[in-house]
Parts: sequence; structure tokens; C-alpha cells
Amino acid sequence: MSNVGGSPARWRTVDIVTAAVLAVAFGVVFWAWGLLWKASDPLFTFFAPAQALLYGVWLIPAVLASLIIRKAGAGILTEAIAATISALLGSQWGLTVVWQGLIEGAGGELGFALGRYRRFGTGTAILSGALAGLAATIFDCIQWYSTFELWSYRVPYVACGVVSSALIAGLGSVLLTKALAGTGVLDAFPSGRGRAAI
Repeated sequence: MSNVGGSPARWRTVDIVTAAVLAVAFGVVFWAWGLLWKASDPLFTFFAPAQALLYGVWLIPAVLASLIIRKAGAGILTEAIAATISALLGSQWGLTVVWQGLIEGAGGELGFALGRYRRFGTGTAILSGALAGLAATIFDCIQWYSTFELWSYRVPYVACGVVSSALIAGLGSVLLTKALAGTGVLDAFPSGRGRAAI
């Protein structure tokens, strides 16, 4: 995948529409993933923080939108709208997920901002996913787990979340972008125009 993107400043209509479509699709995924998260509780009674290994799915839009659209703000916008949609669908965490979506999106955005929105390779995507996971799990530890043990719960929870997010949201978004580019649906974007070289 090319490391060189388009202008990070100017948004086109196709960029906005694509961000909206991704947000709606993942808003539904987020809501469903919340149900799966709750149902998976018994599977992690042996070591509760390991449940954060499922975390990365919630952070895919923060990375995927940036990889596809390659504009500053794509990750945070798409992640925040997806989180808002999941809240409207009845997320078990209520409107808190709206704030969390903004924080997750900002974490993911940071990975691309560090490369000045000119680097969109696998390493940048994995870093973006890891930073989104770090932001998300730290938020969780403040909002939901502040009374839990630091070393036996919160630190392993954050570590598992970061690993999950780096792999699922980071590497997973790279693979998904390549798959979409191969179909031609991303031809309007720099991420799609180089599909012959992917």
C-alpha cells in the first residue's frame, strides 16, 4: 500500500459520503459487538482483563476511514458517528459511548497525524490501532474500572486492549482496505488507485 496520500485538508463529497457509510455500518457492528461482549463474560472468568482481546473491533473505523479517505479528521469523525449510532440503537453503555468514540477516534487519528497524513502503510495503521486501543482502555479504566486493582486488572486490561486494537483495528484495516481496493470500489481514493501494486 502506498505511503503517499492526497491533501489532508480538502474534503470532497465522496469523502463525506464514504465516512458516513462506514459510520452507519460500523455503528450497527458496534451495537452487536456490545451484545457479544456481554455474552462472552463467562468465557473470561479465569482472567477477566483478557476480555479486552476482543476490543479491536470497536476501533476499526478509527483506522479504516483514515486509510481509505486519507484526510485529517476522517478517523475521529467516522469513529464518533459510529459510536453515536450504536448509542441510538441502545448500547448497554448509553451515551457514554459517544464521548468514548471521540476519544478512540482521536487516539487513532494520532497515528496518522504523527506521519503528517503522508504515511498510510502497515506500520502507521498498526500504530494508529494501538493508540486508539490505548485511549479507549484508559478511558474504561477511569470511567468503569477506577476501583479495580491496578496491576492485576487495569494494567493487563490496557495491554490486552492495545494488542487487540493493533492487530484487529490496525492490521485488520490494512487487509480490509486492500480487499476493498482489489474490487475497484475505492478507485476514487488514493488507497484504491494503486491496487495493481498491492
